[in-house]
Amino acid sequence: MSHAAHPVSTSTGAFGGPARSGPAASATGLYKTYGHGETRVTALDGVGVEFGSGEFTAIMGPSGSGKSTLMHCMAGLDAISSGSVRIGGVELSGLDDEALTKIRRDRLGFVFQAFNLLPTLTARENILLPLQLAGRTPDREWFDAVVSSVGLADRLGHRPSQLSGGQQQRVACARALASRPEIVFADEPTGNLDSRSGGEVLAFLSASVRELGQTVVMVTHDPVAASFAGRVVFLADGRIVDELHRPTADAVLARMQRFGTDRAV
Repeated sequence: MSHAAHPVSTSTGAFGGPARSGPAASATGLYKTYGHGETRVTALDGVGVEFGSGEFTAIMGPSGSGKSTLMHCMAGLDAISSGSVRIGGVELSGLDDEALTKIRRDRLGFVFQAFNLLPTLTARENILLPLQLAGRTPDREWFDAVVSSVGLADRLGHRPSQLSGGQQQRVACARALASRPEIVFADEPTGNLDSRSGGEVLAFLSASVRELGQTVVMVTHDPVAASFAGRVVFLADGRIVDELHRPTADAVLARMQRFGTDRAV
């Protein structure tokens, strides 16, 4: 699979997207453990990683490697055991629940495997809901740019039941972008979609990086999905073991197969 079909740029888009200098998120010496004594499990084992502004990064690894745990810790959804996690220049470990909630609301966007759309609201209302809950006025030009990029301008009046799975996930992506977050975390965003619908969502995420200057970090198990990113970070046994730039699906698959034979995971 050629990467040329979906190039990734680190430049800020025409609409002045949220790309900034320096990493959008970073971790140093990150440990996450569960349980105590004989039942203690180390999910993340001294991870150090940076996610650049205006870049699309995929996180991959075998089942149980710690990839979703890493994303949840980076996004402030799960407390770390030790080490450092920063969003921009803000250290998360010293923040209380109220401050963490504000960071997640004001500076981060989220896309999950489940679309999490409210069935009684239209696509437009679902996209704008987080802004309304935060008491913020939508930026009309940014909203129009996001809706145009997601390709659903003619479906904004439809409720989720009137949309395909791929369209619903694109609405969820637009909702994540509507607040102009510094970084979007996507956890298996194509996991519930067929290959065609998944391709639509991945093309949109890639376009949001290329055209809107967005920063995206995506957890995935799919080599084809990972090939839409500009960089792939590989985890095994809670450690970062490799990374690949400008990946192709074949190169990602070959790297994953090597981990499967070289490591007891």
